[in-house]
Amino acid sequence: MSYLQNYLGRIRAAGRPALADAIADTCRRIGPAYIENFSYSEHVVSLLMGDVQSGKTSHMFGVMCTAADNNFGIFILLTTDNVILQQQTYRRAVKDLCDFCVCDEQDYVKFQANVLHKPVVIILKKNPNVLKQWKNNLSSGPYTAGNPLFIVDDEADAASLNTQVNKNKQSTINRHLETIKKLSSSSIFMQVTGTPQAILLQSRVSGWKPYFIHYFKPGAGYLGGNFFFSEPMPSQIVLTSNDEAADILDDDEFPENGLKSALVVHLITAAHLFLTGAKVCNFMIHPSMKTSDHQAFAEKIGQYLNEVSHSLDEESTITAFQSEYNKLLVTKPDLKSFEEIMLFIRQQLDEDKIGIIVLNSLTKYFDPTNMGADRKEPYEEGINIVVGGNSLGRGVTFPMLQTIYYCRVAKSPQADTMWQHARMFGYDRDPGLMRVYMPPHLFKLFSDINNTNNSIIHQILKYDGSGDLKLFYPFGLRPTRKNVLDQKRVGVYSGGVNYFPFEPNNRSIDTLDSMLSVFGDDVYSVSTGLIVNIIKQIDCDPEDWNADAFAGIINALTIDVPLSQAKLIVRRERDIAKGTGTLLSPNDRALGESMPDDVVLTMYKVTGRKGWDGRQLWIPNIKLPGNYSYYSGDANA
Repeated sequence: MSYLQNYLGRIRAAGRPALADAIADTCRRIGPAYIENFSYSEHVVSLLMGDVQSGKTSHMFGVMCTAADNNFGIFILLTTDNVILQQQTYRRAVKDLCDFCVCDEQDYVKFQANVLHKPVVIILKKNPNVLKQWKNNLSSGPYTAGNPLFIVDDEADAASLNTQVNKNKQSTINRHLETIKKLSSSSIFMQVTGTPQAILLQSRVSGWKPYFIHYFKPGAGYLGGNFFFSEPMPSQIVLTSNDEAADILDDDEFPENGLKSALVVHLITAAHLFLTGAKVCNFMIHPSMKTSDHQAFAEKIGQYLNEVSHSLDEESTITAFQSEYNKLLVTKPDLKSFEEIMLFIRQQLDEDKIGIIVLNSLTKYFDPTNMGADRKEPYEEGINIVVGGNSLGRGVTFPMLQTIYYCRVAKSPQADTMWQHARMFGYDRDPGLMRVYMPPHLFKLFSDINNTNNSIIHQILKYDGSGDLKLFYPFGLRPTRKNVLDQKRVGVYSGGVNYFPFEPNNRSIDTLDSMLSVFGDDVYSVSTGLIVNIIKQIDCDPEDWNADAFAGIINALTIDVPLSQAKLIVRRERDIAKGTGTLLSPNDRALGESMPDDVVLTMYKVTGRKGWDGRQLWIPNIKLPGNYSYYSGDANA
């Protein structure tokens, strides 16, 4: 039996040959290099990266089938500590991995009874009690120690990493996961995420930095970051006031604002989709983290729907709907007629078929008697308005999510958290009917995150999943939460700041003399490739001045920029004293500051007469482009 071929065959039989081909390509890249040649004597950490809601589950199931074809029999599939997501994943595994023995968290008897007749996959939340129980279950069984474990950590950047690394302690979930993978003599721990920032910035000594990284491209029809957050701004983005969320909560009446327009657009969109055969259409509202705000928004929406229901024949209501209808026509020319749509909306409102669902930590939707594989969530059918906070992110899939109202503003925004909230990404969206409402500063933040995501992907593809990847974000936007990054080992460099070594050394001053011989004492536009090669000739303690980190950052900045340029300033016969705490002359400092958008490398050749042991040597000073922070994992390793 080939588990992979059976799995691909089911996908093709379901009419999705392109997805089957994409999964097969992922398995061809990972299988021979990392699974077929597995040593059965080591613990390997890897990363499978895909875009948010681009089909990561399908690909990780394919890799698991590849592993089952290569003597792996025990699989643990981890989800975030979210019952909705854990059950969604369990139902998906029962359906798609029918050749496996699929176990829920309570299925220890089923796990024992299987006795490895089939590959077994256990679907677990990353919850301390759940992990502790299964750690005990696995350690007491007869098969774990002698068989390799294959652990798949979906949304691996959430909860799994050590949140106490800077306190020289180990967080509970991280400790349980480390213990579980070491119950066997060998394991592959495959991290899976669309937001790998925290993982990429792990140190090697942590044990959680991936040995290899594979990125799979989304399939045809995927709407992702480049669709929504490119320049020029697409028609699918509708900008709102920066203060609109507060205005909505403070006003007793439903104010004329973006949310009212979004509700009208949702009703028109749902009408068109249902009139053309759809069974579900969702509208997501993400106002804040506060559960009280969620309920307040839901009540406001209910009041407005009630107003619409009683005023559909009034001129002001018809005008409001006609205005939004005309805007949708720009991107959806084949929109059903206005008359048909209004008639459908009237019927739905009269029959009270517009669902308002509050989804947050207080949600109590779960019926313990109905947690089976055929269970459906309330947003999986019908016309719905979903209001919530963190529960709207991290892997929970909302089908036919066509309208999004996002106004959550964090005091210290994090790139990975924000990107996980981008539930508008996916395949089953009608691009002509998509509308995302957000204030301008949030659109700018999402655009900056998208730019760095593209850089990460390009680095993975260029370097074939090896090496330390570099990240960069505007000031005020962090890549991830601070508590999972080892502050002693992650380098953070600020744009606009001059960095030079206090204890410089040249690998070969003759080589540097030769490389710089064509340049007089002046400023030049040069290839960034030359800048990188010059930097690599500087031999310093990484804690003093990290040449590899600076070279990597420059490569990351310019990886998709043909003929990328930087500025080179050359100065000779500099009679500078060692240990003065400064390097550049006031004029050269001002010259570098006059080029804020460029990488600027200033090379001083000192005479060596003032504290340099009489040695002539080249000393570098680098300034990265301003208004950005640049991150390098294992900066001082």
